[in-house]
Amino acid sequence: MLYTFRGHVNWGAYDQPFSGVGVAYYPLGVAAKESTVTLHESGYLPDNAHWNYPSVFSPFWRLYYNLDEGHCLLLRDGILELTPDKLVLIPDHVFFHCLGENPVRTFWMAFSSGRKLHQEIEAPVELSPRDTELCLIRDLQELISANTNWTPTETIYNNSLALLHVVMSRPELSWKPPPPRNLLAIVKHIEHNYASPLPNAELARRAGMSVESFARTFKKHFSTTPADFVTRTRVREASRLLLKTLDSIESIAEATGFPNRSYFSRVFAKVTGEPPASFRKAHSLLGAKLAMENHYGRAH
Repeated sequence: MLYTFRGHVNWGAYDQPFSGVGVAYYPLGVAAKESTVTLHESGYLPDNAHWNYPSVFSPFWRLYYNLDEGHCLLLRDGILELTPDKLVLIPDHVFFHCLGENPVRTFWMAFSSGRKLHQEIEAPVELSPRDTELCLIRDLQELISANTNWTPTETIYNNSLALLHVVMSRPELSWKPPPPRNLLAIVKHIEHNYASPLPNAELARRAGMSVESFARTFKKHFSTTPADFVTRTRVREASRLLLKTLDSIESIAEATGFPNRSYFSRVFAKVTGEPPASFRKAHSLLGAKLAMENHYGRAH
């Protein structure tokens, strides 16, 4: 679904971090170093009345702050309302729907991080905004509003980075230690070759380790086995295809490295809690809207 602001098309944000209605900086794929962030986009809309984007599942982080009530995120475990008393931090590869039709003052940022949240931290993360953060957001609102063509500037860039560094340094957040470089190379290899056979022996060879040492070290840093990591990567990509294409379940199974539909369905249901066909149906925009209407009907 597309909307127009100031003559620009709002593309939303799915596989790429540029909405079309924000100040754009570095593209996805520019690697963020450990302890730093890569800024993709900062944006502010004073009357964001069209915010219905179903099935968002993206490879970059987001920071949201709404100055008015009326928009929310629909998550697997319920609804998270975006209100002036909270900052919402969403890591990469978190599945959600954007829901909202009221005119709301919306501030957002899209970025990448070289860090990973500790597994004990539940995502999305809700944070009470502090005075420093609110001052930076107010400055960015004014700077972006005055920038009628959304032209990238050093001032917006530096203020955006300052805000991100302040938020990412919050004591409420804890982080995993960085994996060794050889394991990061294995993860990148899996991300690019998930449809191919990826046995432990081959991955261990690429990492320059014995199979036993590789499996042990991989689990230490990623809290899962290499085989489970491969499976979840395949399911993640299958989820994206189920929600964003009309491809058959058989072709999606084949495209993501599963030998047949039956096996794919069993594995997909084990990971997500739903068979592929049910997942595709349940996470449509209509289902999301009904959930929001039920929520607000009960609340009001």
